[in-house]
Amino acid sequence: MKKLKLLAAAALLLGACSPSKTVKTQQALSVDKTEKVKSKYTGPKRRIGVVEFDNKSAYGQGRLGGAASDILVTELVKSGKFIVVERDRLGKIMEEQKFQAQGMTDPATVARIGQVMGLEAIVVGTVSQFGVKKEGSDYLITQSKRQVADVTVDIRLVDVQSGQVILADSGKGMAKSSKASFLGMGTKGGYDETLEGEALRASLVQFVTNIASQLNKKPWSCMVAASAQDQLYLNAGPDSGVNEGMELDCFRQGSEIRDPRSNLVIGHVEEYLGRAEVTGPCGESGDCAKAQFTKSTGASAKTGDICRLAK
Repeated sequence: MKKLKLLAAAALLLGACSPSKTVKTQQALSVDKTEKVKSKYTGPKRRIGVVEFDNKSAYGQGRLGGAASDILVTELVKSGKFIVVERDRLGKIMEEQKFQAQGMTDPATVARIGQVMGLEAIVVGTVSQFGVKKEGSDYLITQSKRQVADVTVDIRLVDVQSGQVILADSGKGMAKSSKASFLGMGTKGGYDETLEGEALRASLVQFVTNIASQLNKKPWSCMVAASAQDQLYLNAGPDSGVNEGMELDCFRQGSEIRDPRSNLVIGHVEEYLGRAEVTGPCGESGDCAKAQFTKSTGASAKTGDICRLAK
């Protein structure tokens, strides 16, 4: 009977030795106090870019910045609200346009890159803090070790048209990993690298709703890529949620309207061209649609004209 009790106790202790993990997310702190509510917007997807984040922590140089931007891209795409241009493609454009990497801290430079790529906004970010604490206990027959990873990530959302920072957020994440052994048996090991990704994801996932809410304050738009009489070819298609039957109001943008105090671009003088209806996709890429004017002022559409969802 005593042997059975000892075996049962040993089994319970060994079960407790199995590794466990905990991941926690702390609420993002919004610099401009953006309301953290789920957007009711269900229209076409927004086209944005994410550049590689800077890593200003003393940890994981050359690794954490890229990992953070990749995780944010994944979460943005998973939301179904965005067409996301990844950092590798942005990097190629920067090389072609001879932009320097350090220029990505300047909103005006970020805006120029976004305009070249036809984006609405670009996300830049920094891994501000990252640390791993190791805790443990060592008793006569049991040993336990715990690793705790804490991370703070800051992001800025830059509007491509104005060059203004329209959202600044800070998010914190934490991940824990526990390992234990009994009489030398159980899980042993050094640093758990998966903690990095789990802590980063916990800090980044909360940004998706804030980015969507901020961008949805501005009307969605696409551009006329080409035209032939009343037939328009748009630079957004089924992949963006632009489908047959959708009605659009089209405009020609003229000179910039600048704030007399800040000299920032706050809009454009616009000429109304008419209302068009999407008739279907063009090509097989999913990022092009055809539209036909149903009401026109008589002016022909040109490449670069913009179309917004009809009200």
